[in-house]
Amino acid sequence: MTNESIIKEASEHLPGGVNSPVRAFKAVGGKPISLVRGKGSKVWDADGREYIDFLCSWGPLILGHAHPEVVREAREVMEQGLSFGLTNPHEVRLAKIVTAKVPSIQKVRFVNSGTEATMSAVRLARGVTGRKLVVKFDGCYHGHYDSLLVSAGSGVATFGIPGTPGIPDEIASLTLVLPFNDIEAVKEAFSRHGEEIACVIVEPVAGNMGVVPPREGFLEFLREITRKNGSILIFDEVITGFRLSSGGAQQYFKVEPDITCLGKVLGGGMPVGAYGGSNEIMSRVAPEGEVYQAGTLSGNPVAMACGARTLEILMEEHPYATLDSKTAELTDGISSILKEKGIPHSINRVGSMFTLFFTGRKVTNYEDAKSSDTELFSRFFNALLKQGVLIPPSQFEAWFLSTAHTDEDVSSALERIGDAVREI
Repeated sequence: MTNESIIKEASEHLPGGVNSPVRAFKAVGGKPISLVRGKGSKVWDADGREYIDFLCSWGPLILGHAHPEVVREAREVMEQGLSFGLTNPHEVRLAKIVTAKVPSIQKVRFVNSGTEATMSAVRLARGVTGRKLVVKFDGCYHGHYDSLLVSAGSGVATFGIPGTPGIPDEIASLTLVLPFNDIEAVKEAFSRHGEEIACVIVEPVAGNMGVVPPREGFLEFLREITRKNGSILIFDEVITGFRLSSGGAQQYFKVEPDITCLGKVLGGGMPVGAYGGSNEIMSRVAPEGEVYQAGTLSGNPVAMACGARTLEILMEEHPYATLDSKTAELTDGISSILKEKGIPHSINRVGSMFTLFFTGRKVTNYEDAKSSDTELFSRFFNALLKQGVLIPPSQFEAWFLSTAHTDEDVSSALERIGDAVREI
């Protein structure tokens, strides 16, 4: 089958031909592709075209595609059974790694996605505090849970969707949306609603309006004001967990939340999410406590084993400094190419994740991100695709590097990006 035939048939059976909106390429135009194979830093589409991959399945594949040890682990576990519905040793193995490495987590509950993790974390925060209001930040995406889809980034930003269709006003009104990196706005919200705020949920490094790092002191302030007001601080580390360091963004920035949400790298390419915190907070989760949450496939042995082996390799090899320097080389090279052509741009990078914004404005929040030239990004994306470089089909997403990306990959990518820029 070809890209065209697969996409055509998919459109007959799936809404928009996809199972996640951004995959339809609506924001960038052109024809979507269907990927059929991945190995290391490369992927191949149904037409047999090879791409250097900086999408990395939207972040999980920090070891690259089809890492032999992770694949071997999956095969061995699958031969023993795909699912049991009861406790298995692989979830214990993964839990021990998480609680050992993530500073704020003493106990963890595994789920099947980042959305499940954030949804459950908010429910837990409300259960612990007995309060209703949730504070989130404009452009931060925390999954498609009703209370958190208000003014979200990611696909919502890509498509310009208001964020609340299908969500009753009564639910949306329980979420206070503030500008990211704005300490004064947070102060104002707590002065008005402090006794009603159950939690503040934040991406410590925003990754769904494009990569936007926290301003100096912002995370520390959130820690201070939530503690002062008896609210729960939730870090959504679905993207940053095990991506920025072995202990995630909270280790990287030295700020510990009350509850942490994890996903992506945690599953090594399999569908896994998690939320965790102190023994005291997690003791409120059923069956120890009264805050209910459950899942038939939570703790699936194959997913747990893939996640555990991925994290074990990361702990053995500790590749973060190398990933950081290689990503810096790539972003510096991209910036040089664009400067030479006089193209306004801004690149935000933290570790091995970054976003190229087509704007001359420094991007510190969602309003800055939205100043990007999305039409130019669309032409850039399609020119890169022609050159065999795959990046996220949205201006408002992060690019990722993996340990499988070589110096040759970076050099080749920069050469192809240069050709693409000359074309546009």
